[in-house]
Formats: sequence, structure tokens, C-alpha cells
Amino acid sequence: MPQVAEEARGPVAALERIAFLLERSREPDYRVRAFRTAARVLSALPEEEVRRRADAGSLEALKGVGPKTAQVAREALAGQVPGYLEKLLGAADAPLARGGERLRELLRGDCHLHSDWSDGGSPIEEMGRTAAGLGHEWAVLTDHSPRLTVARGLSPQRLREQLDAVARLNATWAPFRLLTGIECDILADGSLDQEPELLERLDVVVVSVHSRLRMDAGAMTRRMVAAVRDPHADVLGHCTGRLVTGRGRPESQFDPDEVFAACAASGTAVEINSRPERLDPPRRLLRRAVAAGVLFSVDTDAHAPGQLDWQGYGCARAEECGVPPERVVTTWSREELLAWTREGRTPAGVASR
Repeated sequence: MPQVAEEARGPVAALERIAFLLERSREPDYRVRAFRTAARVLSALPEEEVRRRADAGSLEALKGVGPKTAQVAREALAGQVPGYLEKLLGAADAPLARGGERLRELLRGDCHLHSDWSDGGSPIEEMGRTAAGLGHEWAVLTDHSPRLTVARGLSPQRLREQLDAVARLNATWAPFRLLTGIECDILADGSLDQEPELLERLDVVVVSVHSRLRMDAGAMTRRMVAAVRDPHADVLGHCTGRLVTGRGRPESQFDPDEVFAACAASGTAVEINSRPERLDPPRRLLRRAVAAGVLFSVDTDAHAPGQLDWQGYGCARAEECGVPPERVVTTWSREELLAWTREGRTPAGVASR
């Protein structure tokens, strides 16, 4: 995990860091929310007022600040590393997954993350700031497309508004850059769920199946092949749709060799989804994708800032299954990535589309 040198410099930074570490370790949402809410409440106040309230013992009187978060704030204001933060930092020294360290060091970005514009839990600015803090040179904002209403998918108008919002943020973030993108639903006939003109404007398009996951294998194969062949498609997201934790969800049935051959021919990368409940594709399919000669994208599919550090899970599986690092698009520079998505050009030593 990247080192952060300013753990105790200010109550807001300490509260945000605790929330990040709780998200990273997959703690319940309500626990994370307590620290993020307190951080936002305190960040809206003048520093002098926060200190005055801390001295007077009245931080807890603020809506959204409880006894535990107030204690963290008081310890940080005293110049200490808060005890709760110190405990979490000690636990975070252990890697999330064994293996994949070499690939993890090579990564420069992440092609799949969500904000509170769709079903993510944090603002775009917070997601981008965290990605930069983890050492990413770039990351791609990929909120959902319109028909995924359960995830507040973006209408064409809302997506246009988001493009303007990202442009304003990027004006202040150099050298880090948040690239524009979408996680676009693959509709039942294989078409993509967004206006082609808008897809053309985006830097990266991730295409994923979110509906009718138990479709007949033949129909699902045709659906996925049509999608990855679409000239706007750049990355095939969580290809089987499986969930391996909780109640779980079985893999969608399709012909992986046909789908991966279409990916290889069209230059569409296969995502190695790092979410612990997905870990998609399964190892047996990941090895077949390697044999097919596809490109790969090791992504977090993060819906919260702390989840942006989950790429280690995907890197471990990629290394175990023999994924060539040079074929992982998230190891490429921003210029190399955009040359690929816009012009189909890949870096030297990597076969082009």
C-alpha cells in the first residue's frame, strides 16, 4: 500500500484516511460512512471553529460527528496519529493478496471506477484525488449508462454534464488526469446503451452485461461478440457476471473461445476485475484469454475511494495465469492508452488491432 506521510496533519485528513482503510479492508458501509460524513462536516467549518469546539468538548454537538470520530479529530488536532488510525495502519501493512507484486508496480492507471453520479459512494473529485494519491498517472471515470436505472445510469444529458465537470477538475490536477469514460450496458441484441456520438467523445468505453445474465449460451455468445466488435468498445467488463461471495451468482454461459477470439481480432481488452466478490474472469477462462492473445485491463471497478487500492487482487490472478505484463493496458502511459482507444495503435512490442 502506498505510504502516506501526513497521517496526523489535521482532523479531516485523519478521518478520510480511516475511511479509506476501512473501505480497503471491506468493512461495512455504515462504519465507513461515519468517518466520511464527519470529515465532510468538519471540512465545511473554519479551522478555528473546529479547534474551538474540540477544546470545549462540543464536536459531538455537530450533526454527523459522533464520539469516535470526535476523538479522532481531537487527537489529530493535538498533533498525534489518532489511536484508531494507528491500529488500522498496522493492519494495512499486510498485502491484500499474495503474488502479482511486479505487475502491481508496473500499473499506471485504472480503467473502471464509479462516482456518486451513478452507484458509487463518493464525488468525482474524491475518487480522482485518491487515485492520484495512490500513484496513478491516470484513471478512467466509468459511471453506468442509462438503462441501468437501479445504478442511476447517466442519461445522455447527464453524461454531457459530467464531461464538463471532469474537464474543470482536470484543469487543476496536472500531471494526474482523470479520463472520460462509461461502463456501457451491452443490450440483449449486442448493441451499446448510449448515443454513438457520445461514445465517440469518450476516452475509454467499458462494455458489460448487467441484464438477462442467464441468457442461452448461444445467444449470449452472439450478444457479447457483437458488443466487443463495436468500434467504440475498448474493454469487456467482468465477462461472466459471477459473484463469489454472499448469496453468489453463477457465471453467464457463453463460448469463451469465440468471445476471446473476437476480442483479439477487434483489439478489445478483457478486464481482470479485481473486486473480491467478482474476481472475474475465473482462472480457467483467464488462461484461455491468454492463449487467445487478447489485451487485458486490470481494474478495480471501485465504487468508493478505498476500493481503488484493490488492484492487487487482480494482479495476483494475472500473474498466476501467465498474463504478459506488456499486454495489460493499465501498465501503459496515458498517451499510449489514448493512442490505442482512439487510433488502434499499441506500444512497440504489442500486436496492434
